[in-house]
Amino acid sequence: MTFSYFPGCTLKTKAKELDRYARISAEALGFTLEEIPDWQCCGGVYPMAKNEIASKLSSVRALASAKQKGQALVTLCSACHNVIKQVNNDMKTDSNIVLKANNYLKLDEPYQGETEVLHYLEVLRDKIGFDNLKAAVKNPFTGKKIAAYYGCLLLRPGKVMQMDNPENPKILEDFIRAIGAEPVLYSQRNECCGGYMTLEDKPTAQNRSKAVMDNAEEYGAEMVITACPLCMYNLTKNSGSNIPVVYFTEILAQALGLE
Repeated sequence: MTFSYFPGCTLKTKAKELDRYARISAEALGFTLEEIPDWQCCGGVYPMAKNEIASKLSSVRALASAKQKGQALVTLCSACHNVIKQVNNDMKTDSNIVLKANNYLKLDEPYQGETEVLHYLEVLRDKIGFDNLKAAVKNPFTGKKIAAYYGCLLLRPGKVMQMDNPENPKILEDFIRAIGAEPVLYSQRNECCGGYMTLEDKPTAQNRSKAVMDNAEEYGAEMVITACPLCMYNLTKNSGSNIPVVYFTEILAQALGLE
């Protein structure tokens, strides 16, 4: 299986190792991430203004590129995934945005939301299967208590993202079970960590991230995993916790016995 792949800015700069873990794990599990040529930043935040077109065009280009290859588009960063999935929904449902985006881009074939957008976790769940992932694990995390942190962007808005139940998700917990560990359920796992406020309102970001990590620790977590680079940074730098926060692709590569 080959998927078009949108790595995003963070995974090509400050977090290159997270991208590498994803690629080598994909090959070990029998699928390939084929990076889209000349991709551009998704913007990091979905623009809410109805008349805002320009900041959505990079996502439309990536989606159209995947369509040309007849491939689903896979993202790894929850922020990139959120932006691209919402823009794709616009291209399916909003005729005004479809008209303006296609007029501006002048694509050989107009794009109207045909590409399937998947998060890497969805590939593991829906294309590979967690049972098959479990069978491929060489270094299981047996006895390890791991807390999943979803944050805001992976699950919401629920009607558009359609990844999991936004109030009671389980995809990360099922992933944790597949690698042999015990998932820790705690109330703050899908609450905001304050990541976007880190620069402008650091005290609020510190309070929010501390609330998340304290709650995970209270329920016995020895490690927290996330799928958002910004959440990972905020929970690590601003919470004051000594519990390690790890990106899910890193722990995946470790479980598969990859260097």
